[in-house]
Amino acid sequence: MAPKYQIGQKVVVMPTREQGVSLRDSSIEPYIGRTGEVTDYYWISPSASESFYLYTVRIDSAGRKAVVLHEDEIEA
Repeated sequence: MAPKYQIGQKVVVMPTREQGVSLRDSSIEPYIGRTGEVTDYYWISPSASESFYLYTVRIDSAGRKAVVLHEDEIEA
């Protein structure tokens, strides 16, 4: 499966549908609605039949801070 977003692509940080308890070390709430640029991506395959991508996004209006986001937390 190919990544949904490419390096250099502009994206917007979006809230996920599941706003429950998160396994993250920190919340993405300060970045929701902000734009950024994909600077890298990684794929993880927890099982042979499943894989997903994580994206490093440099947020434009947060001092160009880099944040790692799941594919469902960003949109073009």
